[in-house]
Amino acid sequence: MPTTPSSSLRSRPLGEFLSTLAAKSPTPGGGAVASTTGAIAASLAHMVVAYSLNKKSLAEHQPALQQASAALLRTSDLFLALAEEDAAAYAQYNELSRLPETDPRRAAELPGALAASINAPRAVLGASADLLRLLESLRPITNPHLRSDLAIAAVLAEAAAKSAHWNIHINLPNLPDPAQRSKLDTESRTLLAQSALRRAAIEQACA
Repeated sequence: MPTTPSSSLRSRPLGEFLSTLAAKSPTPGGGAVASTTGAIAASLAHMVVAYSLNKKSLAEHQPALQQASAALLRTSDLFLALAEEDAAAYAQYNELSRLPETDPRRAAELPGALAASINAPRAVLGASADLLRLLESLRPITNPHLRSDLAIAAVLAEAAAKSAHWNIHINLPNLPDPAQRSKLDTESRTLLAQSALRRAAIEQACA
């Protein structure tokens, strides 16, 4: 039975997750790390927002902060869901790729499994880029005493983006269409470059 965020990552103690990650097993692996890093970044940013809500000196920014609070909670949930999606996609692709090339199931299901293995980290990269856009808007309207936490959230969000890029990059050679490979590679590198610029801007603003 497939796992869900509520039955696995949400309820799994951190020590247990790290032990499972360290084990000689394909999942959880880099995909789960990328996603959970994004979730940690969103949660840390939410702490910054929580310390900014209902603060008199930031009264004019309360509507924006309330919207950011809700968005960050959704983003953290999304990352956890994508961790599960990535693990399921990789497990299916790994299983199918071990079948003989003449196996009809491999021929029928492998292309879809490969697409899922690429689309999951693409979604993580997109969510990381979106998170950095939100974090960039938070520096002027959040509690300045937590600016180091906001900077750390940005660093982690970029790390999630970089990790997702690697998961895309490693799977692209398996795509048979050169045009599609080129398109996805360009998309990934563009988002990665934008994420790096936003992380740098946030760090500079927080310094």
